[in-house]
Amino acid sequence: MVTEQMRNGYELSVEDIRIRDPFVVRDSEQKCYYLFGTTDLNTWDGQGEGFLVYESRDLRHWSRPAYAFRRPERFWATKNFWAPEVHAYGGSWYMLASFKADGRCRGTQILRAERIQGPYLPISDGPVTPRDWECLDGTLFVDPDGAPWIVFSHEWLQIGDGAICCARLSPDLKELRGAPVTLFHASDAPWSTPTGGTAAGCEKTYVTDGPFVYWEKDGTLRMIWSSFREGRYCVGIAESETGTILGPWKQQNQPVLETGGHGMLFEDFSGKRFLAFHSPNTDGDERMKWVEF
Repeated sequence: MVTEQMRNGYELSVEDIRIRDPFVVRDSEQKCYYLFGTTDLNTWDGQGEGFLVYESRDLRHWSRPAYAFRRPERFWATKNFWAPEVHAYGGSWYMLASFKADGRCRGTQILRAERIQGPYLPISDGPVTPRDWECLDGTLFVDPDGAPWIVFSHEWLQIGDGAICCARLSPDLKELRGAPVTLFHASDAPWSTPTGGTAAGCEKTYVTDGPFVYWEKDGTLRMIWSSFREGRYCVGIAESETGTILGPWKQQNQPVLETGGHGMLFEDFSGKRFLAFHSPNTDGDERMKWVEF
C-alpha cells in the first residue's frame, strides 16, 4: 500500500535505517527533522566514506539519504568516520565528527556548511583535539558569555580509564585556546564497570563516549555520557556543581538508560524533550531509538 508519507518522498521507516550515534536536528522553518549519525557500512575496518543525512516530518518516516559530508580528496583521515553532531553557531552550521588514519591518533574535526543538510567542508587541516591524544565524540558547548568550548572523550585505549575533557575554542572554531581540562573519568561514576579489555598498562579499563551538555529549565548544567555496566551499553548523567563547564561534575548513582548508548537530546515541535540513542549495540543491527526525557 502506498502511504501518504511515501507519496511525499518519505519512504523509509526508522527501522530501515542502520545508524550508530544518532543526532537529530530540528528545523523550525521547514518543520522537519534531520538525522545524522555513523552511517558507513563498515565503520570499524573499512575505508571511511562520509556521513549520510535523512529528513523526516514525524520522526518515523524518513527520506532516502544524501551525503552531508563526503571525504574530499587528500583528506587526512581514512577510516572510523564516527558520530557527527550538527550545531548552529555564528550564522552557519557546524559538524563535529571523529576521524582516524593509520599512524595518526583519532580526533574530532570541525566542518562547516551554510545549510543544515550540508555539504560540510573542513575548516582546518586536521582535528582540533590534541594531535597526540586518542580522542572522539566532540560536542559543542557555548557558555553564557558566548564563548565556544569543545567537550570530548579522551579514549580508554590510550589512558585506560576513559575521561571526559573540555577545552576553549577560538571564536572561529578552528583551534583550541588553552590546554584541555579533564572533567571526570569513567570510574568516577558508581555505575560504570570495567570492560574486560586492557590498555595503557591497566588491568581494568573503563569507557567514556558520547558526551552531550545541556541546560535544565532551572539553570542546572548537566551532561549525558555513555559507558558500560556489566557489558551493557548505558547512558548516565553528570551535573556541574558550579553551573559552569569546568565543574566539578557529580555523577548520578545509576544510569538513566541501560538499553543503548551514545545519546543526545532534542525537542519535537510540541516542545517535548527526547533522548535519542542507538540500540542494540551490535554491528549491523543498530537503529535509532528515542524516549521522552
